[in-house]
Amino acid sequence: MQTRNKMLDDISKLMTNAMGVAQGAKDEAENAMKSMMDRWLADRNFVTREEFDAVRLMAQKAREENAALRARLDALEAKK
Repeated sequence: MQTRNKMLDDISKLMTNAMGVAQGAKDEAENAMKSMMDRWLADRNFVTREEFDAVRLMAQKAREENAALRARLDALEAKK
């Protein structure tokens, strides 16, 4: 009986170690995939959300300024 419990303990330890190795492999694969995706995105020159929002605000301000200048120009032309 003692030998059988030892065998079950060994099998249990083996399974536990195998699960640890599988978890380590999963973590390593996730890190490798994330690194690969980061490099791929960096090569594509995508902008960050902050950069996009800043340019969008600049474009909105430029449109507003253009509209104001258009109104002034129309008023000046109407005076002629």
